[in-house]
Parts: sequence; C-alpha cells; structure tokens
Amino acid sequence: MRIVLHVNEADLRQWHELLLERLAALPGCSVELALSHGPSHVPAGTHALFQLESVLHGLPPRRLSAPIAPSSLAAISRKGATPAELAIDLSGDAQPDAARIWRLAFNGGAGEGGLLAAILANEPILAEVVEDGRAIAQGRLGTEYPGVALATFEDVLARAITLITACVQTGGPGALPVLPGEAPRAAIGAGRPLPERALRATVGAVLRRIYRLCYRTPHWRVGWRRCEGGDLFDLKAHPASGWIDLKDDGKRFYADPFPIEADGAVTLFVEDYVHSLGKGLISAVRFGPDGPVGAPVPVMEQDCHLSYPFVFEREGEMWMIPETNQRGTIELFRATAFPGGWVRESVLVSGLSASDATLVEKDGLFWLFATVRDGGGAFSDALHLWSAPDFRGPWTAHPRNPVLIDIASARPAGRMVWRDGALWRPVQDCRRGYGAAMGLAKVLRLDADGFEQSVETLLTPGPLWPGRRLHSLNRAGSFEFIDGSGTAPRWS
Repeated sequence: MRIVLHVNEADLRQWHELLLERLAALPGCSVELALSHGPSHVPAGTHALFQLESVLHGLPPRRLSAPIAPSSLAAISRKGATPAELAIDLSGDAQPDAARIWRLAFNGGAGEGGLLAAILANEPILAEVVEDGRAIAQGRLGTEYPGVALATFEDVLARAITLITACVQTGGPGALPVLPGEAPRAAIGAGRPLPERALRATVGAVLRRIYRLCYRTPHWRVGWRRCEGGDLFDLKAHPASGWIDLKDDGKRFYADPFPIEADGAVTLFVEDYVHSLGKGLISAVRFGPDGPVGAPVPVMEQDCHLSYPFVFEREGEMWMIPETNQRGTIELFRATAFPGGWVRESVLVSGLSASDATLVEKDGLFWLFATVRDGGGAFSDALHLWSAPDFRGPWTAHPRNPVLIDIASARPAGRMVWRDGALWRPVQDCRRGYGAAMGLAKVLRLDADGFEQSVETLLTPGPLWPGRRLHSLNRAGSFEFIDGSGTAPRWS
C-alpha cells in the first residue's frame, strides 16, 4: 500500500519522521511525505511556554516535538503525482488526492492545533483517526506529567504514532474499540491565554517544589478490611466502615497489595518502597483474625525496582509475576519456601516496557494483560494482550495489540474476577494523574479477534478513603485490600 503523509512544513517535527519510519516498516507499505507551506497551526507563544516549563520542571530535551528541517526527509518526499491508496492528513487543512483520506483530530480539533487547545484547556484528550467524517479508531491518551503542557504534548505525540500505526496494520475500521461516553470538546484556540498559562505554570511549579521539600511524594498506603456484606465488586462503592491503614514507619511506603490464602491463612504481598534505596522490594505479612501479624518482611529483591506482586497458586505451588519494567521483561517466579524463597523460572515476554502484568484463565487459554509504553508516552494508556496454552507459555501477542488505548481504563488494577458467569477487571483511571481513580470494568469480549469492555463503576478517594489516589483492588479469604497515596513528612 502506498501511503502519503501530509504535513505543514512550518510544523514539521521529529514525531513525523518516527511515524514515517514505523509505517515504512509495515509489510507491504511504502510511504512518502508531502509538505504544505501555510502558516504554523501552533498558537503564538507556545515555544516560550515550552521553554519555561523545561526550566521549571527540569524536563529532558524535547524529542518528538523537536522541529526538524525538511531537508532531513528529502529522501522520502513525494515524488509522483499519481493518487496514493491512503493519505494521512496531519496538517488539518491539506487537500489530498488519494483513494482514502484519514485525518487526525484531538477533541474534535484538527492536528496539533486541536491537541494544544485541549492541553491548554486542561481537557482529557481524545484522539481520533477520521475518515469521511467518521472516527475509525479512537484513543483516550494519557501523560506522565498532567498539567505540564510540553510533557503532555510529547507523551500524546508518542501515543498518536501508536494509534495511527495500529490503524494502518488492521486496515482501518475496527483497529481499536470505540470508547464509551461523550468525547470532550475544546474548540481550536480555546483555553487560557498563553501568558496566563505561563504564570500559572510558574506558580504551580514553585508550589510543587515547596511541597516536595516538606513531604515525601508520593507516599502510598495500603488499606484493608474484613469483607462483611460483599466486596467492592458487589457494593460498587466504598464500605460504610471504611478502611484500616497498613502501618509503615514513614521511611518506606507500601503499595500494590496482593493477598493469597494458603494453609488456612491469608498472606499479603506488597511493594515495599524504601525511600533511602530508591527502589521497591516485595515484602509479605501474614494476616490473623484481627489483621496483620507484625510488619511486612522483605521476601524478594532484584537489581531493579519491583512492584505489583501478582501472586497465584497453580499445580500445588505458589507463583508470582512481579513488575520488572526496568528490565524490559515480564518474568515468572516460583516460591521454594513460601512466603519467601522466590526463584526466577522464566522470562515470559521481553523487549518491552510493560506495567502491571495480570493473568487470567478463560476458555482453556491463559491471557496476560499489561500496559505497554510504546517508544515513549504514558505508561498507562495502551493495553496489550498475550495468550498461551499454559501460564508458563509460550506467549503469543494479540494480533490487534494494542487492543485498547485509553488512559481511563487500560491499565490493570488487580486480579480479574468472575461474577455470575461474567469476567470483571479492576482498572486504573489515570485521566487526572497516575492511579487517581479506579474503575470496575465488565469484559464483553476476549478472544483472538478482539477485546471489548464496559466500565460500569468508578471509585474515587473520599471521606471513606482519604487521600489523592485509589489505585488497586484485591481480595483473598475474608480480607479485601486497596491502596492509594497520601503525604508523609520528610522528618518523620
């Protein structure tokens, strides 16, 4: 297939070059670049705002949003006048001559102008690939730096590459599931004027720096309770009794609670992040009738950060898939002296940055869920699946990966559960920041041809779970666990 990418020369950036490379690497695809010569679609003052944010937030040098010279792409500039099979308009005002024409929109606004309008208006970002006025693929895109325009711009451009590439790979319609709910709309040019935005960025950055001088941030905590009258999947709300904090010493925090019942008792595994070490370990504590018996004790340490200790029992043994994102792997461990004695059995998947790998069995197959950071962008918005006949593998990537791009419901938030014949998954809603809220999603489809889900319930922090985040959910025996973040003074 011959593809022509239409870009405004005044807005030519590194991400366009990377997109061209990704498309050219697809089997049967050849790509060309067509440049238009109109004025920039980026609002005046944007570059100055980006420079200010870079200094205030200590951001790395611009990468995907960095301008490039047309001469660097001369080798792939359009050479012929014959119509292409597919034109992708990234400028918003091109008039391509092609059998099919796709346009990229953000919150209903064309191209980068629409994206920046949404960012400056602090709106959640809905990206759409549009053909003949109809969205053929969508994604709610996320960022690791909410409220920081430059970092958000970079993160969204990275995931826009993922979205367009996936759309080309699967031929357009059906490339990604249409998301439920109404799309946020921000007219091009909407949002606060850039001088006001710059002032707010300065004040916000200064306040955040003062906050970090006084407090450890983020400081996560685990909440637990006895299940009486149903769990969160039943209640669809926080229990009236609230939650009891798993106490820490202020020099570490606990997060990602994964309990398991064995020999008549519940053992809780957590990420144990020691501030002085700057990385996470996996620790465990046994629960008695009245709660934790002592404090969590380290049971696994590696040469990388560990978190999300997905523990399960199979074939009479205990297994764990902790997050080993920093190694670029998803790994399987086995306990030789439960709750400790963990040895690595195998690497299930490698060569990627995967978060919160979650295992489930359905219809005789094992499925592995994780969000994957595809060359940059957010860690939490692109859901990938793998399937295998055995939990040890071999694992096969889903042909439609990423099966979902959605910062509101892609990232796993704990074990999946079966209720009345339906499969449910807790999901992280990161629209307002990492782990800001949690959804309960009903899986409508999970097979070799696709994945669909419907988010039925949204849970947030509040009086019954004070703090700023609600991040994960798990249950074993008569105990249920969640986590979230608060603050801890540095001098404690």
